[in-house]
Parts: sequence; structure tokens; C-alpha cells
Amino acid sequence: MFIVESYPLAVLFCIVTMLCWGSWGNTQKMAARTWRYELYYWDYTIGMMLFSLLAAFTLGSFGSAGRSFLTDIVQIAPEKMGSALLGGVIFNASNILLSASVSLAGMAVAFPLGVGIALVLGVIVNYIGLPKGDPIWLFTGVVLVVLAIICNGIASGRNRNGGIHGKSKGLLLAVIAGILMSFFYRFVAAAMDLTDFTSPGAGLATPYSAFVLFSAGVLLSNFVFNTLVMKHPFTGDPVTYRSYFRGTPGTHLVGILGGCIWALGTLFSYIAAGKAGAAVSYALGQGAPMIAALWGVFVWKEFKGADRGVHRLLIGMFVLFILGLGLIVLSGGN
Repeated sequence: MFIVESYPLAVLFCIVTMLCWGSWGNTQKMAARTWRYELYYWDYTIGMMLFSLLAAFTLGSFGSAGRSFLTDIVQIAPEKMGSALLGGVIFNASNILLSASVSLAGMAVAFPLGVGIALVLGVIVNYIGLPKGDPIWLFTGVVLVVLAIICNGIASGRNRNGGIHGKSKGLLLAVIAGILMSFFYRFVAAAMDLTDFTSPGAGLATPYSAFVLFSAGVLLSNFVFNTLVMKHPFTGDPVTYRSYFRGTPGTHLVGILGGCIWALGTLFSYIAAGKAGAAVSYALGQGAPMIAALWGVFVWKEFKGADRGVHRLLIGMFVLFILGLGLIVLSGGN
């Protein structure tokens, strides 16, 4: 299987993760013109599952290093399988809430708040699980990210675009989503041998097998979580499965593409974790709010018409995010 052998390459993979995690929401925005996010989310989870299997049978099976996917999946201990599946369940609950927040408050608001909270709490959780990297640089970077989140929150409060009630609900959903999201990565990481991907310990998973199990947890839990949201939506009228099957092939493909984009970023994060450490790999990927905010500000014009003070806050957010991520990168090199 393919294994990352150097820290610089691991950082590059994490940057791809950041770009993917910050960009998949564009497909939701595209689909939202004719498609409720509850329906979009089914295609998103299907895309994630398909991509995980494709990666497992290609990158996860070619070459002589490590165990191939089929060899690995049958030897994983039941508790490790359960840990990766549980990671998928936790992620799905958080991501459904984040998707709802995007539909109510916009990408430039929902992502920095929700994913920013997930970054801060997730780094702490993952560092406790596997301390790797200089803690001073790492947590100083996290503090700068917290300040970036505060700037975004103030900017959102001063932005007059959109309904106040919907935006308030969106902010609350983003906070809950961020808290939940901070825990999923640790459960998946616990299923893998992060100290040796070349010769992983017996009963432990390679990143490719862990990601397939994680994606299965997302898809299976979707039958519970998304069905509930379809029947009791956060906004609008209930939607039915009949509505899903009325969607055009193009609409379904947009959602599947969104799932594949997110899945590519997540797989790269897991592959990079062996060299960079779970805390650093997770933290770098969670620079996604900066990418999402860029899309929201410059492409979707979610802050169009805002005053200069709001724009200064957004600039401050971007600067703090970049500085924070830079320190996180340095922490893993020490």
C-alpha cells in the first residue's frame, strides 16, 4: 500500500486535506438551488463510501509495503472495528448539523465557527491520545485559531445579510456540530497503528481499512440520523425518500462529488498521521474554515454589502488562521 515516508510530504497531504474539507461545501451550495440539503446528504455519504472502497482497492492494495486491504480487513480486532465505525457515527451526527448550519448561516459563518471549535477541542483530544509534536508551538497555534474564530463570530454578528432567526439557529447548530466533530478523529486513529504503517501490529487497521470502516459507519448511521432530519427538518417542510428518487442524475452527481472531495481529504489526513502525528494531521486539516470562508466571501458573496469593520475582522481572521496553521506545522517538525 502507499505510505507517506517524510514529514514534508505529510504536511503537503494535510494541505490537500484542508483544501478538500474547506471546499466540499460548495457542492451543497450548488445543489441547494434545486435540492434540499437533507436529500443532498444521501448522495454525499454514498460518494464517501464509494471513494473509500476505490482507494482501498488501489492505493491500499498496490505495492509491497504494509498489508493489502483484503488481508488487513479480516484481521482487525472487533473492538478496533467498532472504534472506527463509532468514529463514523459521531462524525455523521456532527456533519449533518454542520450541513444544516451552512444552509441557515452560510459557509463563511458555519465553517469557521463549527470546524474551528472542532479544531481546538480535537487537537487536545488527539494530543492526549498520542502526544507528538512540540506542545508549545502546537497550542500557541491553536490559540491563534481561537482568536480567528472570535473575529469571524464578531463579523457574523455585524453582518446584516440574511435573517436573524435563521442565522442564530445556524450558529447554535455550528457550535454543537463542532463539539461533536472534535471526537470522531480520535476513535478512527485508535483503530490504527500510528507508530508503524509498514508493519502494523496484529489486530490494528491500516489507514485504508480504517477509512472504509469509518465510511460504513457514516452511511449506516445516516439511515437513522438523516431520516430523522428529513421528517423533522431544522427549517422548511419535511421531505420524503420519494423526493430523493425524483432527483436528476446531475443533481445526484453533485452530492456524490461532494462526498468524494471530503473523502479524499480525510484519507490523506489518515495517511499523513503516521508521520505527522494525529494531533498535527488533524489540526492542519481543520484549517478548512479559512478555505470555506474564502469561498463564502469571494465566490458566494455572503458578506456583500457589509461595512469596513466587518471586512477588517475577516482580514484579521485570515491572518490569524494562517499564523496559527504555520505554528502547527512547525510543532510537528520539532
